[in-house]
Amino acid sequence: MMRAWALAATIAALGASGAADARQRYEATIVRTKFGIPHITAKTWQGIGYGVGYAYATDNLCMMAEEFATLAGERSLHWGPTAKATLGFGSVDNLSSDIFFRSVMDLPQLRLAARGQSRAARLVAAGWAAGYNRYLREIGPTGAPVACRGKAWLRPIGEDDMLRVNQKGMLLASSLALAPGIAGAAPPGKAAGLTSPAPLPRPDQLGIGSNGWAFGGDVTANGRGLVIGNPHFPWFGPSRFWQMHVTLPGQIDAMGVGLGGTPIPTLGFNRDVAWTHTVTAARHFTLFQLKLDPADPTVYLIDGKPERMTRREVRVPMPDGGAPVVRTLYATRFGPMVVPPAAGLTWSPTTAFAMRDANAGNRRAIDTWLRIARARSVEEIRSAVEGTLGIPWVNTIAADRHGTALHADVTAVPNVSADKVKTCATPLSALAAAQATLLDGSRSACDWDTAAGTPAPGLMPAKDQMVLVRRDYVTNSNDSYWLSNPRAPFRQLSPVLGQYGTALSLRSRSNFRETDAMLAEGKVDHRRAEALVFANKSLAADMAVGPLVALCADKPEVARACAALKGWDRRFDNDSRGAALFLQFWNKVRTRPGLWSVPFDAADPLNTPRDFMTSGDAGPALLKALADAAADLEKMGFAPDARWGDVHAAPRGAERIPIHGGPQSVGILNMQDPMPAPVGLQPRHGSSYIQVVGFDDAGPVADAILSYSQSTDPASPHFADQTREYAAKRWHRLPFTPAQIAAEAIGSTVKIAE
Repeated sequence: MMRAWALAATIAALGASGAADARQRYEATIVRTKFGIPHITAKTWQGIGYGVGYAYATDNLCMMAEEFATLAGERSLHWGPTAKATLGFGSVDNLSSDIFFRSVMDLPQLRLAARGQSRAARLVAAGWAAGYNRYLREIGPTGAPVACRGKAWLRPIGEDDMLRVNQKGMLLASSLALAPGIAGAAPPGKAAGLTSPAPLPRPDQLGIGSNGWAFGGDVTANGRGLVIGNPHFPWFGPSRFWQMHVTLPGQIDAMGVGLGGTPIPTLGFNRDVAWTHTVTAARHFTLFQLKLDPADPTVYLIDGKPERMTRREVRVPMPDGGAPVVRTLYATRFGPMVVPPAAGLTWSPTTAFAMRDANAGNRRAIDTWLRIARARSVEEIRSAVEGTLGIPWVNTIAADRHGTALHADVTAVPNVSADKVKTCATPLSALAAAQATLLDGSRSACDWDTAAGTPAPGLMPAKDQMVLVRRDYVTNSNDSYWLSNPRAPFRQLSPVLGQYGTALSLRSRSNFRETDAMLAEGKVDHRRAEALVFANKSLAADMAVGPLVALCADKPEVARACAALKGWDRRFDNDSRGAALFLQFWNKVRTRPGLWSVPFDAADPLNTPRDFMTSGDAGPALLKALADAAADLEKMGFAPDARWGDVHAAPRGAERIPIHGGPQSVGILNMQDPMPAPVGLQPRHGSSYIQVVGFDDAGPVADAILSYSQSTDPASPHFADQTREYAAKRWHRLPFTPAQIAAEAIGSTVKIAE
């Protein structure tokens, strides 16, 4: 069995490398430092990928093996069709997941697109697969962690697996969010038989977010750039970040994090620049409303002429030798059919809907991040982002040692102008507008425009997107492009790029207010930047608790709850008493009409809406919500004045590690979205890899912490070590130079080659 395992891994590695590179030698050196952070050095690009894939498998083998099975459409086979799959940032049933991936992952097209990548991008991906397979060979079928030991889905991987994992990453904020609606799309009278709902996606509901700051030399203590990266990503599944440092002398020396299967840092720093990403408010797909032939719902009309949908039969294997589930899916010139159950978007005898995704087939991202990781200035980062249009769905926020700060909301988005959004609207467009751009698919003129010089037809050129370069600061907390510095509102662009002049989230407002308050007291350095991120101040609490306490002060029925809020420090620190009560209360009232007496004013976006309304009919309703919140908390087993860290904690084996931070809705920068746990609450997604990076004469100066730690294996010493550090608000100065790495090295140096 061991020989078969080894042979399969070798064949897969050769397949991943491609015929032209099959003779290339894989070789890498891995030195681990505190918290198990790997520093990978190699002499070739494939060696870099080789070391990263090997080290990643060491830390997260079972999780990644499950991901490869998911992307191959094999979840029903291994876990049954009705069980749940983590699909990006949400969950669906396994059958929907399998149908989606088997239909959307067009391997011939992905292989063709991969030919357009640079040689370096192809080689690091090939190396990653070879390194992953090398680790499998070393441990053998009996040496895997308990979670995947002896499982059929633990297998060597090849080129197709790497193509799938890359494509999935591109689709996280577009097709993947509509996966059930694509998998379940069927003509009238042909039920798909799928169980997962398919709502239209909203970025603020996808479990993804982030804060990012870039400070220029005019406001930093040493006159150089400084970056705060605070991505909000899941604590579970392959969309977790993983730390790495890769060095190919003369080519790349970059440190940071990537998601599972990523062969280089996609967020991090090098000697001259630091960068981070935040999820953009831009839309990376459009829907098209089709006019159907009344005689055949699989024929649609464009400019009055019929076009037949293409059909693809998808076969999903079932467990225990059961007959495969067979589904027929349909596609149009725009893309696949989709049936999200929102605002009448169904497939009827006369009307249907198709989706076109700007990131379908996007193989440019790795090359974009290679250029960013090798950049020596903000201008080089800007050139990489604008020239490739390879960034799929995130803002790029960066600063360099020269003191220049950048915010580029430049991604792969549909080239659809404001005029086209208006002239190509259908009667249903307004109903879908909050979640998606819906265009008239019966007119060819309503398809995306093609601009000269873009790397793929239909993409919006960078000149029509948002770029801001400053010497003071830029920041983003997932609101639209129009305001990344209060003193420099951006001009109005296509609505595909986000709404203009609309109310900011409480988190964005808190960001601007706290940033300006910090700078009013002096120039920013590491200490002050770190305090900004972990202050855990709630803007909602600052605005609402005072009036609420005044309202409840003489109400005996809520006396205990009222006292808890009065004594609360209005933060979500582990020792904060009253935070859990306020969260329960706020969840009940935050969407209430008339919550604020002063409405939003585009001329004063940082301070409106405001003035928490407690008078009139609002008073009794708020008091009831407070009483209900206290009752809910007591049902969970906690008093109204319970410590937040006692209520909200990360389970690690028998240990519950208190986790500070709170949900976006309360207007907190250090976002942690809680979910129910066996005891109290636990984080679902939120602050993950947090970095503060500046520069001195010698190179980067970087403090960071990975909130959920490097490894998903409970047996690993790096399963919970950084989680405890995060709980204590302790930062770690990252070793970067060879001398720093040698001084902090742990364990033995690993040298691998084949």
